[in-house]
Amino acid sequence: MDMLLFQLEKDGEKPLYDQLYSGIKEAIITKKIAVGEKLPSKRKLADFLNISQTTIEIAYAQLLAEGYIMSKARVGYFVEEIDELPYIQQDTVASLSELPKKKTYKIDFNPASIDIHAFPFQTWRKYAKELFDDASKELLLTGEPQGELSLRTEIANYLYQSRGVVCSPEQIVVGSGTEQLLPMILRLFNDDTYFALENPGYPAVHRMFSQHKRKVYPITVDEEGIFIHELEKTSADVVYITPSHQFPTGAVLSATRRAQALNWAAQSTSRYIIEDDYDSEFRYTGKPIPALHALDRNDKVIYMSTFTKSLMPSLRVAYFVLPPKLLATYNDVFNYYSSTVPRFDQHIVANFMRDGHFAKHLNRMRKIYRKKHDKLTSILENYSKQIKITGEQAGMHILLEVQHELSEKHLQQLASNADIGIYPLSDYRLDHAAASQPQFLLGFGGIPVHEIEHSIEKLMDCWDIKKHQSPPR
Repeated sequence: MDMLLFQLEKDGEKPLYDQLYSGIKEAIITKKIAVGEKLPSKRKLADFLNISQTTIEIAYAQLLAEGYIMSKARVGYFVEEIDELPYIQQDTVASLSELPKKKTYKIDFNPASIDIHAFPFQTWRKYAKELFDDASKELLLTGEPQGELSLRTEIANYLYQSRGVVCSPEQIVVGSGTEQLLPMILRLFNDDTYFALENPGYPAVHRMFSQHKRKVYPITVDEEGIFIHELEKTSADVVYITPSHQFPTGAVLSATRRAQALNWAAQSTSRYIIEDDYDSEFRYTGKPIPALHALDRNDKVIYMSTFTKSLMPSLRVAYFVLPPKLLATYNDVFNYYSSTVPRFDQHIVANFMRDGHFAKHLNRMRKIYRKKHDKLTSILENYSKQIKITGEQAGMHILLEVQHELSEKHLQQLASNADIGIYPLSDYRLDHAAASQPQFLLGFGGIPVHEIEHSIEKLMDCWDIKKHQSPPR
């Protein structure tokens, strides 16, 4: 070939070498330039196109690097044979369907929210700064598979002192949240194992069981927690429960049903209880209730918990405690496992706990959440003719039952129209069935205490629910 004819825009935004490279590449791909054909020399093409030889050299070098042309010493550049049509980058970006954006509200009663203003940033920063130093360079390497020993030791100490759980660090596995740890627990059981779940309960937990194709029995929950007599009528060998503060109803598993649950598990070697100790740190009435694991004398309870509410959701640190028999199974099934939580994060948490800051933070947060809890329940008493609250003994949300002629979904829409986030109980039922009266989860963790009264008033206004009229004196 004598010369290449390309229209170059010398005043365009795209560099000349890039325009030339793209033009030659497309001509090669579309067979406008035949395989084996020699390209013009850099000097001749530069003179013909009235551009510098450097521009030609850069374009040729890129084509050479990508395999479109080959170079023969002291002869020139020749077009290579292309096995298949390569990807051609388009100037226009293909339109992608946008992911749905999460709805945000001016007032949000989300039960998962925490008080972000009370976090001890200065103390946390101090421990992080101390770790990110040459003295900690070994933390750049892969750590212990079940999690750092220092963190597992602190967790074991904390569980014994605060929850009555007796365990060794060797029984503890640290991972990135319930979403990662629960599927690991499921793999410790045979594929034909049947499970039981609280109904209502965590939708994410139910999805995890379904995704792993596990047979699930939904078990009714009332004000005393899960119905053990209903559980006994199923073929389930493993039951997942939240006894300290049932999610989402807020019920605390009664002493009678705790004993019934442990007796049920003890009746068969294949039976176990997965205890998710949800919201156990925050209790507002009576003495702290020991974990179910603390009452277990037959090694039948798998204990789970996280730092989501006690520290922060974004930390993504959770853990479970395995009975000795299942620990042997775990070591066999997960001999390849490597902890998914960064070692630096694990050591920050461990040092924070070791020096007593975790206990101090929990004590402070209990006072803050108790103040919010008491304010919320006090304000709601003004609407008790149409409002009933349950599940107020612990945690960072209550259950609100509304006496109203409108449906749960209709009331939720009215709240949304008023820029208020409210969460129906039916969303947490395995069958999504609505109760006879509308019920909602009312989270207060993320709402400043001075805004609680206004937030409740706005919610009641949009539902047209009035305060009681004080009787005349």
